[in-house]
Amino acid sequence: VAWIKAAVLFQKNVLNVSFMRLVCMFSLPPLASTTAGHITTNDQLSAYFTSAFGSASHTVLLFLQDKLSKDDFTVFGGVFGNKQESAFKNLEVALHSSSSSLAVPAMEWTDSSVILTLLQEKLGVSPLLVDADTLSQLSINTSVSNLLLINLPYCTGLHKSCKEVLQNNDEIMGKVLNIMKAKDVPYTAIYTGLQPSRVISETSVPNQSVGRSLLQAPTPTPAPVTPPIIYNQSGPCIMLWAKNLNVSLPGNSSWIDLAADRPSLAGSMCNETDSLLVLTYTSGLVLRFAMSNRRYPVSARHWFTLDTVELQVDGRTASFSGTRGIYSPAEYSFHCQSVSSFQDALLVPGSGQNVSQWRLNFVDFQIQGFGLTNGTNFSYASDCAGFFTAGIWMGLLTSLLMLLIFVYGLHMIMQLNTMDRFDDPKGPSISVPQSE
Repeated sequence: VAWIKAAVLFQKNVLNVSFMRLVCMFSLPPLASTTAGHITTNDQLSAYFTSAFGSASHTVLLFLQDKLSKDDFTVFGGVFGNKQESAFKNLEVALHSSSSSLAVPAMEWTDSSVILTLLQEKLGVSPLLVDADTLSQLSINTSVSNLLLINLPYCTGLHKSCKEVLQNNDEIMGKVLNIMKAKDVPYTAIYTGLQPSRVISETSVPNQSVGRSLLQAPTPTPAPVTPPIIYNQSGPCIMLWAKNLNVSLPGNSSWIDLAADRPSLAGSMCNETDSLLVLTYTSGLVLRFAMSNRRYPVSARHWFTLDTVELQVDGRTASFSGTRGIYSPAEYSFHCQSVSSFQDALLVPGSGQNVSQWRLNFVDFQIQGFGLTNGTNFSYASDCAGFFTAGIWMGLLTSLLMLLIFVYGLHMIMQLNTMDRFDDPKGPSISVPQSE
């Protein structure tokens, strides 16, 4: 007895899963080995039927069920050795008693009657509809080919469960096979369905690339970076760059950003001890940055400081001092994320000026007035962020307090003394008088 299994049938964009078994009383011809995922076409199946039924006469039993899929065998076939719950006991007995087997894992499907049409074509006879009762009384002529059709129902969910319907179909198949054995007639039995009982829809994806792709938004084009302001005097000697140079004038609470404009540098100068950068804008605003380079004996090195920043408009001038917070070694540049005159001020307004009327706020500010040895690039930046922030000091003080508690506890434990004398069990016991 041999078996042919056919599954995974395709039609348009619907994935149909069905199942076909073929049982015969002789050895089936081998089928060419296929790779995983190969779908056997109708032409290939027709060629195989030609090799199997091409010579001599054959008697074919076609068990044609309304619906059938491989999932029916998985769900109702009795897995993990639990054969008592199987709905295909007679089918399994026929499978185990077969002398050869053949599997067709995937088969093309274009019509529900494709198997019946192929068998009629290869055998050259019309199908004869029979059942178990009429088959026992039927006289079969083995000298000619015979195609016996047995229709089997499938569960509809109205009266019986799928398992009960499949068990009844299995009993019918077992009875028919036993009748054929009793008649001693060589036969080939095929168990298949008109259509699959499980349908998996596939979504068509035309005009889409197949394969892996990154599911991320395209990276936006970065905004162009404004080049730094460079004053040349027989070579670069002053550089300034800021993301924003915001100024607020008296009588106007809005901010004016000067970083987007390219100013004139007329009036700027630099030497070994002093540098002055003058930025004159077309709007009439003028910014002056005065820097000095001095040697401090305590540190034994030269430091540069931003002494004053002046803002001039319409003949009025506001001066801000930066000597307290804007400084760095002379060979370095100075950088700070925020340089302002009103909040955490690094620029201190001069005496007699109203802070609320003149305000400066430089964002991502970097300046260097001396030691430009890298050409048009800033030297190493000395940042305004301190080495010890409030969070670092809190962590250090808390750790020190815990260490002191640990040392004190360890010292107290080391001061514990044990007894150096004990009672002798062989000597006289210690008596304690009860009366005073």
